Amino acid sequence: MKANLLDPAVGRYILDHSTPPDLLLEELARETAEATGDAARMQISADQGRFLTMLTQLVAPAVAVEVGTFTGYSSVCIARGLTGGRLHCFDVSEEWTSIARRYWERAGVADRVSLTLGPAMETLAAFDEPVDLAFLDADKGNYPGYYELLVERLRPGGLLLADNTLRSGHVADPARTETTTVQIREFNDLVIEDPRVSVVMLPVADGITMIRKHH
Repeated sequence: MKANLLDPAVGRYILDHSTPPDLLLEELARETAEATGDAARMQISADQGRFLTMLTQLVAPAVAVEVGTFTGYSSVCIARGLTGGRLHCFDVSEEWTSIARRYWERAGVADRVSLTLGPAMETLAAFDEPVDLAFLDADKGNYPGYYELLVERLRPGGLLLADNTLRSGHVADPARTETTTVQIREFNDLVIEDPRVSVVMLPVADGITMIRKHH
């Protein structure tokens, strides 16, 4: 449970009153923990997954983009919400995304997902389609660069979701000066000062920022 910004009982209550993940997602979470060890913390939580599916259903994107696929939990959730659109995933790891590929097949969504391997600052720069929905959950030091590439490609009214924007609440504590916290703090300041977008930060799991490009 990643609801570490809330009282644990409240976090548990929220999860108990949200539609739970199905057996496939639970199996993917277990395999990720076994295969990646401590890196498994990079996987989104069950409530985030449900949130992504529902938002995708509401936005009904023709083109969705994910930067940072890992073992595929979030991409399965987004792809399941598509109604005729396509999800384009960008990641650097053949090893971890090989797990994602298996679960795309098992989830019946492989025909609506494409994967591009390589540094996303390069591969995303070469992507020339207008984007309706984007999910950013990659290396935090490059968030500003990914953000700029994504906002440039977002259609007017398009939605970008950025994960881990609260860093367990550490961003609000000036005494926390570890590198990743500083990077996320600077990213959050960059986003709120961008006149091209409207922003809502939500305390879901480790923080999700919803960023909508103006018309």
